[in-house]
Amino acid sequence: MDRMIIRRMEYYGYHGVFDEERKLGQRFYVDLELELDLEEAGKQDDLSKTVNYAEIHMTVKEIVEKKSFKLIEALAECIASTVLDTYTRVDALTVAVTKPHPPFDIHFEGVTAQLRRSRK
Repeated sequence: MDRMIIRRMEYYGYHGVFDEERKLGQRFYVDLELELDLEEAGKQDDLSKTVNYAEIHMTVKEIVEKKSFKLIEALAECIASTVLDTYTRVDALTVAVTKPHPPFDIHFEGVTAQLRRSRK
């Protein structure tokens, strides 16, 4: 299966277990790996034969910036189901949501929830 990979889309959202996270917000990164047939789009150089990654970016932006979840796992699940419901050319996808600066008194680069979903 062909893949379209959209890396490190950056958004500002209000997600987290702690009230302060949902009040103040923070930066999140989203990576998508979409599985779909890209052959016709490549042969015909035709956007209508693929998915528009600018539209997908705006779809994800709407979710991350307008909704609020306690867990990045729930945010990733919402992104996955919305993309599959909206873009019927996508057969399966992998979503990774990264919280680069979790509010812990330990030092690490960030935490990522990654999941893969497909049409049943």
